[in-house]
Amino acid sequence: MNKGISPYVNRDLSWIEFNRRVLQEAQDPSNPLLERAKFLSIVSSNLDEFMSVRVAGIQDQMRAGFTKMDFSGYTPAGLWKRLIKRTTEMVHEQYRTYREIFRGLSKEGIFIRSIDELNATQTNAISEYFHEIVFPVLTPMAVDQSRPFPLVHTKELYLAVLLNRVGAPEEEEPLFAIVQVPSILSRFVPVPGRINSKKVEFVLLESLIEQYIDTLFNGYTPFSVHPFRLTRNADLTLNEEGAEDLLEEIEKELRRRRWGIPVRLEVAKGMHPYALQVLREELEIEDNLFEIEGPLDLSFLMRFSNQLPGYDNLRFERMDPVYPREFEEIPDMFEIIRSRDVLMYHPYESFEAVNDFVLQAAYDPDVLAIKMTLYRVSGQSALVQALAKAAESGKQVTVVVELKARFDEERNIAWARQLEKAGCHVVYGLVGLKTHAKILLVVRREFGTLRRYVHVGTGNYNDSTATLYTDIGLFTSHPIIGGDASALFNEVTGYSSPYEWKAFGVAPTDLKEKLYRLIDRESNHARAGKKAHIIAKMNSLSNKEMIDKLYEASQAGVKIELIVRGVCCLRPGIPGRSENIKVFSIVDRFLEHARIMYFRNNGAEEVYLSSADWMTRNLTKRIELMCPVFDIELRKILIKMLKLNLEDNVKARELKSSGLYEHVHGDADKPFRSQFEAKLIPLWKGHA
Repeated sequence: MNKGISPYVNRDLSWIEFNRRVLQEAQDPSNPLLERAKFLSIVSSNLDEFMSVRVAGIQDQMRAGFTKMDFSGYTPAGLWKRLIKRTTEMVHEQYRTYREIFRGLSKEGIFIRSIDELNATQTNAISEYFHEIVFPVLTPMAVDQSRPFPLVHTKELYLAVLLNRVGAPEEEEPLFAIVQVPSILSRFVPVPGRINSKKVEFVLLESLIEQYIDTLFNGYTPFSVHPFRLTRNADLTLNEEGAEDLLEEIEKELRRRRWGIPVRLEVAKGMHPYALQVLREELEIEDNLFEIEGPLDLSFLMRFSNQLPGYDNLRFERMDPVYPREFEEIPDMFEIIRSRDVLMYHPYESFEAVNDFVLQAAYDPDVLAIKMTLYRVSGQSALVQALAKAAESGKQVTVVVELKARFDEERNIAWARQLEKAGCHVVYGLVGLKTHAKILLVVRREFGTLRRYVHVGTGNYNDSTATLYTDIGLFTSHPIIGGDASALFNEVTGYSSPYEWKAFGVAPTDLKEKLYRLIDRESNHARAGKKAHIIAKMNSLSNKEMIDKLYEASQAGVKIELIVRGVCCLRPGIPGRSENIKVFSIVDRFLEHARIMYFRNNGAEEVYLSSADWMTRNLTKRIELMCPVFDIELRKILIKMLKLNLEDNVKARELKSSGLYEHVHGDADKPFRSQFEAKLIPLWKGHA
């Protein structure tokens, strides 16, 4: 490695590499075709969020004249140039992959057609669909002296239309209008099958509207119709301390988000120069323009792949989560958790067990109180219904709802209002801090005393994402954990002096320092000539001080293995600094989301579950939780999970000192895909 290269990888450039790994899954011919289409959809959704938050933030810094370098050595302007170059390359590769996937799908009889490829019967059918279903929803919006340029909503699809008046002289300037492609209708429109054909055919909604665009402009001749899409700055700017009602303040900010500063403009390749000029001037877009050769916004491929009936041969083999075997033995979940801790591994084990636990607590006359945090909740949450039932039956129900969960703000506001209506105490957390901890506490009267039952998790209380993300959940009635859980809720909901945590590490007060102590302990073991080993699994690692602490441990001789799915600013393999550190990333069927930390501790092994990544925002600006796993057998299972990830030689990539990732290549005769082996873990319980 060259001496001039920074010991840190830039966070945003690292994110680009993560999205490239997702794109590689879309390109991987060993993945089924419809699954590849889903990965391509995820690439698009990821880019949308990256543009609307990270790139938008860099633009803000440039507008403010900010020129200071970040810890990786980049100024905002320098980073902007690199990001635009790399995202442009990625988009080009993304659409090449789109064409490749649909060439494969066409061989399976699945087509997205252009209108001129349809036969007469199909054309009549889509014409009827347009006039009966689509046309009544459309609203043409002209732009002229009396009608100013309309509000263009972020990440919505529009058509830019140029028109001539019938009979107007040739030199007259064209008229400009836009038409929103209605997101309430399906983006892909099925067309009737051809006679004696098993082909499944669709047209895109924007192509259908373009075909009949003249029906919206009587007396005018449309001569240019092209799709475009705008991405706006989506970051919320809240004055929490000055807000009398945080919920109302966030609702106001969500409305302001519609007018966020434009960040990116996507247009169909070949758009008329005049239409492009109008858009750039009106939307004030100078540099971040993407000319797309293909359908704009490929995120529709997720729904397309999921809703296409049949074709199981083009999907991953179906996997139904199993109900945790511990809770199948005895129907009383309190009795089980009272006797032993229970570990759950999603999505291989069903999230229904969490719903059932809250439901049992809601109807149990001996349960006095239920307290929990909600960060991202599914659209039809059984948990919310159970909490409402508990409150209506007279139990003390306290719910900490995080209203600032990005892009889930509106849904969380709706849940908060529903819970308040049912009689729950709804708390919005502490000023200036997001509540990201995942914890559920049930207080129950038993045998003349009170017992606390706790569930802590690495993922959200969301039964939808629990089928798509790998996460860990722990049920326990351990009194030390129960005491810490009560203290945590007291700190969040009331006034409380700093608490001396017995088991937990809690951000922003002491989680970082506790991690430092655990890392330093391994360093001391290494300096004393003892074996020292850290394995840490998380989504992202970008906090400079934490990276420096890991560098110190590496220099002391600690063996460090990091499993970081996404952003990693640590640069491994630097002589004299990080030669004892290896970093791996696994991108596969399920989103790797669990946060697990292992410390060898001279043979007295310790394992922790956490809600926190090792990012500055998690360690200093959020309420986060790290919880020890006391049960020896469960610790063994978690260590086995970590080792499975480290043995992966199919979907694992290793981060090199260059900042680039390379596939891990093991024994070609013994491919090992950790997510496919991990499904056996529920069967190992009690046999770790």
